[in-house]
Amino acid sequence: MDSWPRRRFLRTLSAGGSAAALGVSGLLAGCDSSTSPPVGGDSRNRLRLPSPVTPRDVTLRGAPGTADIGGGIQAPAWMLNDALPSPLLRIRQGETFQITMQNALPQDLILHWHGLTPPEAMDGHPRLAVPPGGSYMYNFQVQDRAATYWYHSHTHMRTGEQTFRGIAGLLIVDDPSQEPPGLPTGDREIPLILQDRPLNGAGVPVWAPVGPAAMAGVMGPEPFGNGIRRPFHEVDSALYRLRILNGSNARIFRLARSDGRPLVLIGNDGGLLDAPVTLSSVDVAPAERVDLLLDLGQAAVGDRIMLQSIPFTIPGGMGFMGGANLQGNPLDLLELRVTRRVQESVSLPGAFTPVPRPDPGQSVRERTFRFTSAMMDHRINGRSFDMERIDEQVPFGVTEIWTFVNNSNLPHPVHLHATHFRVLSRTGGRGQVMPWEGGLKDTVLLLPFETVRVVVRFTAQRGLFLLHCHNLEHEDMAMMANILVE
Repeated sequence: MDSWPRRRFLRTLSAGGSAAALGVSGLLAGCDSSTSPPVGGDSRNRLRLPSPVTPRDVTLRGAPGTADIGGGIQAPAWMLNDALPSPLLRIRQGETFQITMQNALPQDLILHWHGLTPPEAMDGHPRLAVPPGGSYMYNFQVQDRAATYWYHSHTHMRTGEQTFRGIAGLLIVDDPSQEPPGLPTGDREIPLILQDRPLNGAGVPVWAPVGPAAMAGVMGPEPFGNGIRRPFHEVDSALYRLRILNGSNARIFRLARSDGRPLVLIGNDGGLLDAPVTLSSVDVAPAERVDLLLDLGQAAVGDRIMLQSIPFTIPGGMGFMGGANLQGNPLDLLELRVTRRVQESVSLPGAFTPVPRPDPGQSVRERTFRFTSAMMDHRINGRSFDMERIDEQVPFGVTEIWTFVNNSNLPHPVHLHATHFRVLSRTGGRGQVMPWEGGLKDTVLLLPFETVRVVVRFTAQRGLFLLHCHNLEHEDMAMMANILVE
């Protein structure tokens, strides 16, 4: 019985979608979709910036299409409203979120609003997926802090494929009372989905989780930003805010500037931190978000500054796997081209509104979740996901300590639905809570043989929610558990 999900997943690689004609990317409706092909030996393409859509009485229609991914290449994609990434949704805290999802894909589909805490029926549990031709209505009040969230497919055993092909977008919640004046806005605020992609000989992204890629997750040597291969963006010599999502299926990025100047971290999954943190680099795993300030005030016209993923090593990690595991390999993600010199005084904020956190001193219970991977078999506490089985029953409003243990030599970004948690400690591996893990989180990275303790409290909703690895191939191969909040 336990091996059934893995067998079914492997069968689906050749079923639905002939795997894969294989592409992701698309024209982003309602945005600047101009994409410049390489000119004069320039191998980079203009970043596509989305225009925000308010999710109020909006329809998102998922359907196959064709996308311009830069360099004159048209790629097959699965998109919402013919957009890649999916439309940028922007809403204020306290407002009503109203979306109708229509499914014109050849597979079942459901959407998850990653990081938000809607009611059970609105969260995107895979048991709610609708068949081709079906639709699903979402209607709830947004109660979450101002932050950068995102949304993506959550169809059982199809999440990796559907997200890779294009069913994913950013979701920003605003609340002026939580954000001090002076943070960059307008053209100085850049929403950015970073991804890596394997390509075929025609330069088209290919999703193929077979062999070693089913263990490590699908990774590739080509960087994508907002659906554009090898993107660049023209900037002034000014202060910029980058709202970054790692939208990759499996790849971890270690973000840094090519000019050696620091990054200023102001927020993560759960919104702004208590205060900015100046860092030389920031790690971001799949599904994690970071909110960064880039001070380009010292740059001259003509300067080209690369946002990079710099090299790193994962202690105890798998470094072979037939070349499928690219973790730690360097990647030039986004080139910033300074085209205008401006004279502006830049003053970085000193502190923000304190982040409300659950108190570990009020914990009444501890639970342990062990993540194991072997021979294309990914499990939590020794069990593969069963749609009908309740794995843990958790009381509403009660504070608990949860311990995540990685007993494998593969990384696991652990994501919990319906709440945010506070990271308390890490032992083994890196042996510390990282600066980008302050405040509130909904996803935490477990490197090989690490143990992470977090404090959890569900205060938003009762119902059935999920805990899972956000390496999408691991998730699709049943590294997921049902959590009943009651």
